[in-house]
Amino acid sequence: MAPTETLFIEATTAIKKDAMHSFMEFQVWDLPGQIDYLDPSFDADDIFGGVGAMIWVLDAQDEYHHPIMSLVDTILHLQQTYTDIKYAVFIHKVDSLTDDFRLDTIRDINQRITDELMDAGLENPPVSFYPTSIFDHSIFEAFSKVIQVLVPQLPTLEALLNTVAASCKMDKVYLFDVLSKIYIASDTCPVDMAAYELCSDWIDTIVDMSEIYAYQRSEEEAGNERVGARERDIRKQSAESTVGGVRGNSLYLKEINTYLCLIGVSSEPRFEVEKPLIDHNVQVFQDSLVDVFARNPN
Repeated sequence: MAPTETLFIEATTAIKKDAMHSFMEFQVWDLPGQIDYLDPSFDADDIFGGVGAMIWVLDAQDEYHHPIMSLVDTILHLQQTYTDIKYAVFIHKVDSLTDDFRLDTIRDINQRITDELMDAGLENPPVSFYPTSIFDHSIFEAFSKVIQVLVPQLPTLEALLNTVAASCKMDKVYLFDVLSKIYIASDTCPVDMAAYELCSDWIDTIVDMSEIYAYQRSEEEAGNERVGARERDIRKQSAESTVGGVRGNSLYLKEINTYLCLIGVSSEPRFEVEKPLIDHNVQVFQDSLVDVFARNPN
């Protein structure tokens, strides 16, 4: 959906559920702001009983004092029963603010929420803050960070990707969920938004091309790949691509399974020359990934 088309989306007036069927099976619940979740007659357990993360969207261009107090009351109420929930605040519509005012707004929202929660006795509040906009890929970046909190194997994945980045001399390595363009993990180097946007756009291109040229996989193959039990002949048919000279970067893409792909970014055009060595290192990572998820399939 183009950003301009969001103008025609109606406001949320009822609870909506959308399921995401990909590498990670999860549901997104869209909750309207006018519902009083603190009302005793409201069945909180039906919604929050199985929640891993809650995202609260604040309009950076609007008066946000009342939404902040509502968020604080909600967190304090839920923490009494659902202590495992992680909270993320999307500070939305920051694109139209000047650089200085944007930083001041983000800092002010962060400080207000943190102070209110700590004053109420909640030490080290489990709240993260992300500036977002529909006119760039910041919304995908924010969702990626939220999803990563829910991945128990994240430290292991980051360590493996650090090894790939070092052995292949890549500036940045991502493990993407192809359908959602959310990255499940990356190496521990800082994320370059320009490179991330490049990877995201490249996934769109590869997916479009795959719809034309890719072979049709059987349901058995797809099912085996979901849990990580992949056969050697399936690996040999994995999609891969390299491209250089894109905004000064070279990109390497390797399909891990139907749902995941690895993308490496380098400022130097070495992928074509060193591709056999890179393929070997990525194959070792792929084998290790099977072992990681086999130990904890959930």
